[in-house]
Amino acid sequence: MSLIDPRAIIDPSAVLAADVEVGPWSIVGAGVEIGEGTVIGPHVILKGPTRIGRHNRIYQFSSIGEDTPDMKYKGEETRLVIGDHNIIREGVTIHRGTVQDRAETTLGDHNLVMAYAHIGHDSVIGNHCILVNNTALAGHVHVDDWAILSGFTLVHQYCHIGAHSFSGMGTAIGKDVPAFVTVFGNPAEARSMNFEGMRRRGFSDDAIHALRRAYKVVYRQGLTVEQALAELTEPAMLFPEVAVFRDSIQASTRGITR
Repeated sequence: MSLIDPRAIIDPSAVLAADVEVGPWSIVGAGVEIGEGTVIGPHVILKGPTRIGRHNRIYQFSSIGEDTPDMKYKGEETRLVIGDHNIIREGVTIHRGTVQDRAETTLGDHNLVMAYAHIGHDSVIGNHCILVNNTALAGHVHVDDWAILSGFTLVHQYCHIGAHSFSGMGTAIGKDVPAFVTVFGNPAEARSMNFEGMRRRGFSDDAIHALRRAYKVVYRQGLTVEQALAELTEPAMLFPEVAVFRDSIQASTRGITR
């Protein structure tokens, strides 16, 4: 029995693993590759060049791999690359890249992209991230591993969202969010660190305590960013988690959310 519904439309150039499932009224376009174990629901549109890895689940009414509406895009061939074990829920939109940047939008592994979220062109999403309903990422956004963006979070173009960070519902992010930091509000303000997420992922008490102290250095002592980074030099040598926090601040190009 075929795993591709006869009501689906599959372009002859599309490459699907033998066990890929495609639901009714879905369209798999030219230049699309889909890996083993992936399930495409009904009413999904996939446009290439797009490569989708193994054991993903894409739900109905999602539009994956469409051209970006960015005005600088002039029809050049660009890509979307999706890794393995991702869940992409109803109505999600993910656009391909632009040649002015990476020419590729990338979604890593084990991510949950919930209903009606949007991932803009040239964005890079790491692994184990959660984008809750109606989260929207503009173009060129980078989201590091284990970040959680709550519902209706908006992220301005070129922002970098650090690993293990967290945004509250309805947050509008216009600057970089350092690793581990929790932000809320419009515009976003740093409130604390994602300590509960760290505990759930097995961070040691010592590492959490060191990060708590590091947060106070950056956000509670009235120091400039440069002064705070200098204060974190020694703790970063003792705790790799603090080094990740410090490095995410040091790498910022838009300024950090404070």
